[in-house]
Amino acid sequence: MAYRSIELLPSPALEGTGEECLLLVHIRKVVGRVAYRACDECAEGVITDVVLDEPFRDCGLGTRALSHLRSQYPGVTWRTTLDKRLTRDLLRRMRIPKTTATGNCSHLRSVVVAPASG
Repeated sequence: MAYRSIELLPSPALEGTGEECLLLVHIRKVVGRVAYRACDECAEGVITDVVLDEPFRDCGLGTRALSHLRSQYPGVTWRTTLDKRLTRDLLRRMRIPKTTATGNCSHLRSVVVAPASG
């Protein structure tokens, strides 16, 4: 039942990180998030973090969130830097391969390496 009442909301990038978040919200409370970087120019994306609160871990919410990301960025090839026990199976099921910390896209690397303007 809670699965249907989850909203998937984009969140702006944290300043200087170059990452964006997809927030998973249940009754005005954030119960999970997917942090990622996506480059439309190279059609590459890197998932850098997936967090789900305990009660929401085994109900397919992670699959729904990653499927939503894929629909928001059609044509983007996704990879991940994660190697956590809790996310390994999800990413394998979704056929998202592991990559290096910086990924392959030079545009994403430059965003991560560039100092924050201020």
